[in-house]
Amino acid sequence: MYKKIIYLMMFMIAGLINLPAQVKLNGAGATFPYVIYSKWFDEFHKQTGVQINYQSIGSGGGIKQVIEGTVDFGASDGPMSDEQLKEAKAKQGTDVIHIPTVLGAVVLSYNLPEVKEKIKLDGPTIADIFLGKIYKWNDKRIAKLNPGVKLPNRSIIVVHRSDGSGTTFIFTHYLSNVSKEWAKKVGYNTSVNWPIGLGGKGNEGVAGMVKQTKGAIGYVELAYAVKNKLSHVAIKNRAGNFIEANFKTVSAASDGAAKDMPDDLRAMITNADGKDSYPISGFTWLLIYKDMKDSKKAEALVKFLRWALTKGESYAESLYYAPLPPSVVKLCMKKIDMLTVNGKPIKVK
Repeated sequence: MYKKIIYLMMFMIAGLINLPAQVKLNGAGATFPYVIYSKWFDEFHKQTGVQINYQSIGSGGGIKQVIEGTVDFGASDGPMSDEQLKEAKAKQGTDVIHIPTVLGAVVLSYNLPEVKEKIKLDGPTIADIFLGKIYKWNDKRIAKLNPGVKLPNRSIIVVHRSDGSGTTFIFTHYLSNVSKEWAKKVGYNTSVNWPIGLGGKGNEGVAGMVKQTKGAIGYVELAYAVKNKLSHVAIKNRAGNFIEANFKTVSAASDGAAKDMPDDLRAMITNADGKDSYPISGFTWLLIYKDMKDSKKAEALVKFLRWALTKGESYAESLYYAPLPPSVVKLCMKKIDMLTVNGKPIKVK
């Protein structure tokens, strides 16, 4: 009896030894696309066996790890700067390629239980709220944009990101477009010196603080507002229309993206033209080493990228993102075809 058990265990161990090693990819970065990335990584694993471990630590953290070479790929909603790209190349010996994956909306969520109507705001007013110049919900400038709405005499509690964030990059890029004062005093980046407000870590942290704090307003990716059942602002766009965020209005903001897309695919689409464009829209990118060292990982990553940009895009709308326009997908595929492993083309079946 014992001999049979020993033989069985030896057989199982031998079988395990002969099994092909499972490919594992490690990535880190943006919380903005985490909802859809989680879905993608799970579905891709089911179909291929490739395991993708992703740390949702914010775009700033993702960029840092790409520069230091501690991940197989990074993710960011704010493109890497020229200086960051130079540093990454100096440390890793290869360029970093930006691959857009989906489009998303940054929304201004708020907690005003006594107001049942949708709050409307324009760019200059939003900028002045985050500059601390407008600090009451019944301020005359907010009231003028919301005729007939009974606004409470409640203090505005501003909530922003405390970590390096591509969501912050998109939001502050928008504010810099609509407010000269914001552009001069604060500017835009993954992390800025906030004039006022409370800090929350990740989109999850900001959404949680808004949900728990009456009078709060904070910026989060649309999926997090929906998930937390938070009201969010209709924002006056460049054409003068008050627009709510959804995949159609985000797609409208990206309509001209392919035509004006730079060769490196680092395009911003905040405050875009178009009567239906949602003004705080943006791409999110995967950050990929142009030349990789591990052939198995390189093949798996290229296979994933091609899957994500074709079959993966079908999950976008149900998760409150907008799929890439076909013309942008075509540009991405060209970039993927340029990736190499130890200087040689990556062959994927």
